Amino acid sequence: MSERSIIHIDMDAFYAAIEQRDFPCYRNQPLIVGGDPEHRGVVATCSYEAREFGVHSAMPCAVAKRICPQAIFVKPRFAVYRDVSAQIKTILANYTELIEPLALDEAYLDVTAEMTRGGSGVLIAEDICQQIRRHTGLTASAGVSYNKFLAKIASGRCKPSGLLYISPKEGPEFVKSLNIREFFGIGPATEEKMNGLGIYTGADLADWELEALQPVFGKSAHYYYHAAKGVDNRAVEADRLRKSIGTEDTFEVDLNTHEEMLNVFSLQSKQLEQQLSQFGGMAKTITIKVKFSDFTQVTRSYSRHSGFRTSESIIHVIPELLDNAIVKHLPVRLLGISASNLMPDSELVEGRQIPLL
Repeated sequence: MSERSIIHIDMDAFYAAIEQRDFPCYRNQPLIVGGDPEHRGVVATCSYEAREFGVHSAMPCAVAKRICPQAIFVKPRFAVYRDVSAQIKTILANYTELIEPLALDEAYLDVTAEMTRGGSGVLIAEDICQQIRRHTGLTASAGVSYNKFLAKIASGRCKPSGLLYISPKEGPEFVKSLNIREFFGIGPATEEKMNGLGIYTGADLADWELEALQPVFGKSAHYYYHAAKGVDNRAVEADRLRKSIGTEDTFEVDLNTHEEMLNVFSLQSKQLEQQLSQFGGMAKTITIKVKFSDFTQVTRSYSRHSGFRTSESIIHVIPELLDNAIVKHLPVRLLGISASNLMPDSELVEGRQIPLL
C-alpha cells in the first residue's frame, strides 16, 4: 500500500485579507476585523501588519487599539467570507473528492489516489495555491505530509503564502524537534502538566510509554503517544452527514470575565447565523462549549420548538447558558457555539414541520 499524501490548505489572515483585497485603502495597513473598540468588541482576526504589534484573535478590541493605536477597525462581513470560502472549496474539488473542511479558511485533502497515478502532493499543493490566488486574489499556505497531524503543523510553519513538505523519512525526527506547545490539541494547561513531568519537546514525549501517559492524560494519551512518533492514522473525512454546525475559538490569552466571553459569543452568533443561512434552515437546539484553563470542558444546551435562525435569537439565550456553564473559578481557554436538531426549510410549511407520512 502506498504512503498517504495529505495536504492542509490554510488561508492567510482570511477575513482581513478579503477586506484588504476589496478595499485598497486597507492594504499594507494594520487592519483588525472585529467589534467596536469603544464598545467592548473582540478581534475576529487581523492582518499580518497588525500582528506585528501583538494583536491576535479574541483579544478585546480596546486592548488591540491600545497596543496598535494606528489600527483600522472594520466589522466582519460573514456573508462575503462564506461566499469566498465556497469559491475556494470549488477549486479544491478539482483535485480530489476527499476534502475535509475544518473552517471557512482551512481544509484537509487526501490526494493519495493522485500519487498512485504518478502525481505529486507537493505539485498539487503548489497548483492549488496558484489557482486560489488567481481566482480569488488571496494567498494560502500549504502543508504536505503523510498524515493530518504533520500536514497541519507544516502549513502553520510556512505562513504566510508558503509551502512545506514533511516526508515519511523526516516525520519522526521533525516531531522530536517540536516544542510540546506546537502539538495540535495541547493548550497551556496540558503544556504545564507535561512540563511538570519533564516533557518539553516531542523528543521528551517520545521517551514515554503509553502505559505511563494514560493515568495522567486519559484518552488523549493515545494521541500524544503516537503523534510523538510521527504517527496519525486519522482519515480525511469527506461528505460527513451534517448533524450540527458551529464555530469555536481557542484563545492565545485566557478569558477571565463574563463580559469578555459574551463579546466572543456575540461574534460567534453572527457566524452561526451565516452558517444557518447557508444550510437553508433553522436549528431547534443551541449548545455552548466552555473549556477552562485546566482543560476540563462544560457544555450547556437550550432547545425550543420555534427554533433559532438569527443571531439575535441565539444571543438571547447565551447569558443564561453561560451562567450555568461557569462551574469553576478558572480562566477560559476556549469558547464554542453550535446548532443542532437542524431543520431545512424544505421540510417546513408556514413555519411548521411537514408531517412524515
